[in-house]
Amino acid sequence: MKEKGGCPFGFDKKPTTGQTLKSEGNTNKNWWPNQLDLSVLRQHSLLSNPLGEEFDYKKEFESLDYYALKKDIAHTLKESKDWWPADYGTYGGLFIRMAWHSAGTYRTGDGRGGTREGQQRFAPQNSWPDNANLDKARRLLWPIKQKYGQKISWADLMILAGNVSLEEAGFKTIGFAGGREDVWEPATNVYWGAEKEWLGNKERYAEDGELEKPLAAVQMGLIYVNPEGPNGNPDPIASAKDIRISFGRMGMNDEETVALIAGGHTLGKTHGKASGEHLEASPEGAGIEEQGLGWKSNYKSGKGEDAITSGLEVIWTVTPATWSQGFFKNLFENEWELTKSPAGAHQWKAKNSIIKFPDPFDKTKFHAPTMLTTDLALIKDPSYEKISRRFYENPEEFDKAFAKAWFKLTHRDMGPKSTYLGPEIPKEEFIWQDPIPLAKSTVINTNDIQTLKKQILKSGLSKGELVSTAWSSAATYRNSDRRGGANGARIRLEPQVNWESNNPTQLKKVLAVYENIQKEFNNKSSNKKVSIADLIVLGGGTAIEDAALKAGFKVNVPFTPGRMDATQEQTDVEGMAYLEPMADGFKNYQKTDYTLTAEQLLVDKAQLLTLSAPEMTVLVGGMRALNANFDGSNTGILTHNPEVLTNDFFVNLLDMKYKWEAISENKNKFNIKDRKTNEIVWTATRADLIFGSNSELRALAEVYGSEDAKEKFISDFINAWEKIMNLDRFDSN
Repeated sequence: MKEKGGCPFGFDKKPTTGQTLKSEGNTNKNWWPNQLDLSVLRQHSLLSNPLGEEFDYKKEFESLDYYALKKDIAHTLKESKDWWPADYGTYGGLFIRMAWHSAGTYRTGDGRGGTREGQQRFAPQNSWPDNANLDKARRLLWPIKQKYGQKISWADLMILAGNVSLEEAGFKTIGFAGGREDVWEPATNVYWGAEKEWLGNKERYAEDGELEKPLAAVQMGLIYVNPEGPNGNPDPIASAKDIRISFGRMGMNDEETVALIAGGHTLGKTHGKASGEHLEASPEGAGIEEQGLGWKSNYKSGKGEDAITSGLEVIWTVTPATWSQGFFKNLFENEWELTKSPAGAHQWKAKNSIIKFPDPFDKTKFHAPTMLTTDLALIKDPSYEKISRRFYENPEEFDKAFAKAWFKLTHRDMGPKSTYLGPEIPKEEFIWQDPIPLAKSTVINTNDIQTLKKQILKSGLSKGELVSTAWSSAATYRNSDRRGGANGARIRLEPQVNWESNNPTQLKKVLAVYENIQKEFNNKSSNKKVSIADLIVLGGGTAIEDAALKAGFKVNVPFTPGRMDATQEQTDVEGMAYLEPMADGFKNYQKTDYTLTAEQLLVDKAQLLTLSAPEMTVLVGGMRALNANFDGSNTGILTHNPEVLTNDFFVNLLDMKYKWEAISENKNKFNIKDRKTNEIVWTATRADLIFGSNSELRALAEVYGSEDAKEKFISDFINAWEKIMNLDRFDSN
């Protein structure tokens, strides 16, 4: 968090190489801007992965000489390069900032951003104003990446470099976990805001002043907040408000927020020796001869003591290369006055300070203590002040709090602890990891499964109820941060048990039946136990098998037991609330009207579930056939034989004997009428009609609506269903 792009420095400029730029011409998106974008369902294909399908990162990482790698990073920290000299003889501050800015993009609203894909290598992150000169950090690490090759991903290396930097500075971290696999293309599905210019913010706030969801940064191109204060206004109290909102959207409470800001500002410095007008284009806009480096500076040497990054020129402690308690000491023991950096940015200087801070390059020079507006917020906001004072008076509490908050910051998007790799994984389990109890009994076998299936079918529950419950449990999963899913059966617990999308009345009825089945089975067995989590998934599969049989096909829905039930104490209620769906087109659920249409929300949900366009298509058709709407309604159930697994949804949607008419002003709901009689046959939503309206989805619907596709439809539906049910089964990998 060393640098913040709070000033308009590093804006891309027009090309200066003299080349003529040829127009690309209009694309489909130019001609039809409202066309549904399905490209997000084709991202990260094996076709773009140079490592191929057989590459096993876990196997590669486990063959890594981990401690030799850490030694190499430690050596690189102190090996200052003439092309980008190290402040105070170490790249520690730069590498910590790189790790922070990789992790700090995470947001709880949709789980997107974060460390896990190494997205800092690609646009837009590689060219955000807030990430100015982090391209240098990655170039400094390239010899190490080159040496260890695919045994360490860029995503892991960037975070590990931050950890090693803290440790080499004398701080004791609580550990590191590998397991972040690189991707090979930008994440085009992440919405960073509607602004068309860097550092803009007018379009991300509602009239009531609330920051648009799921955004966390207060300005376009920032990680968190403007270090000068809101929109450059040096008001620490107003800044505290922004900090609380932004860090809260990142999943951090007040104590974690104070610890992270103070810890991140204990080492290194900011850079603002001159105006950002001296900077040229960011990496994505730079000329080809720059080879992916950006922010070239024509101010004096353009590097070292002349470096320009944020436009701020701040040194926080008297020992910028060594871990200390100096940040709070400096903050509390000085009186602060507003001043400006050499670049003209708002910052604060200590009045009449006797202690002077060292210059990073000239041992004969010393500087007055300085702070950012966001730093002063930690003593001007009453809640932050209490925490800051406690850390000031109890340094060991600060160290402990920062260690935990740093680990959370850099690992929050990795999912459960079972995904972690390496020898330095902390033994402690944290509630934000959504822990699930370990199995203490023998897993049910094939005979047990058949017995339980019979009990489920005799329970009196409808196929729609069984399928809807299984879907609601498993489809909470989001691959963005590997949270949610059926394992743990948190659908039984607060807050999920009372989500509108889960139809609480129906859900509690189904859960009561499962609890009775569980009790009866577990009482009869001394060494084998069945969990509610397994029963929920098994119930959905059992209903699908029975529905397929009624359609004339005997099938088996694969089922892998071993899920466990989490407790309410193991569940972060506030954190889990972020998983509540705004919409779930697979169950024809939408909480309210949004700027995004129902079909866009459906695609967004599908992308979080790692679905392809064909998988999304067949799942919607199957869910409609199985009568699995969230509220038990007939909307979109385009069949006269509900709960029979047929391809009727596609057959009837594509049949020209019907016409479609909007019955709501916003065109969210429609009647499907017989063209001859004008009688209403069905009702449907945009999430239904899009499979006939969109040309790409219609092509897929035609495959599943064909006469010879009945068996293929069932087979493909089961394959996609099994995928959803097992997305969170990291325990069985």
